[in-house]
Amino acid sequence: MDIILKQDVENLGLEFDTINVKPGYARNFLLPKGLALLATPKNKAALEATLESRKEEEAKLIAAATAIVEKLKKTNITIATKVGSGDKLFGSINNANLSEELSKAGVSVDKKYIKIPGNTIKRTGKVTANIRLHRNVEHEYEFEVISDAPVEVAPKPAPAPKKVEETPAEEA
Repeated sequence: MDIILKQDVENLGLEFDTINVKPGYARNFLLPKGLALLATPKNKAALEATLESRKEEEAKLIAAATAIVEKLKKTNITIATKVGSGDKLFGSINNANLSEELSKAGVSVDKKYIKIPGNTIKRTGKVTANIRLHRNVEHEYEFEVISDAPVEVAPKPAPAPKKVEETPAEEA
């Protein structure tokens, strides 16, 4: 069932997106809560008219989103967390953790705009998240999840003490 979102819905889409959802989800949740409209020809025409009248505002939003993407391209994030045996994490990393780390780095991105494949990360390594700041502005952001334990360097074995051979004292 095609619907038009009236506002941003987390894990679904942004305001004015036309998306396809299951009929029960639309009828029982989105439509009664006023989050969406049916995508009828009349509503699609109204959407086009609304978008046409908001062109200047949309241009400003796109410019702001593009500026954030430029900051993201210059930002490298490494998330350190507790790791168990192998490369499995204790717990997981999600979009809220990434949003928090980005904020610390000076780039403010709300967690609802971040999508991580599988919704959570449970292993160390490089991960790519999709950051969608506007319906026309998306960015694939790559970051790394590492262990927070300090790297243990095996101590070098101490050199063996040299044995001094004792010679019997000469008697004079």
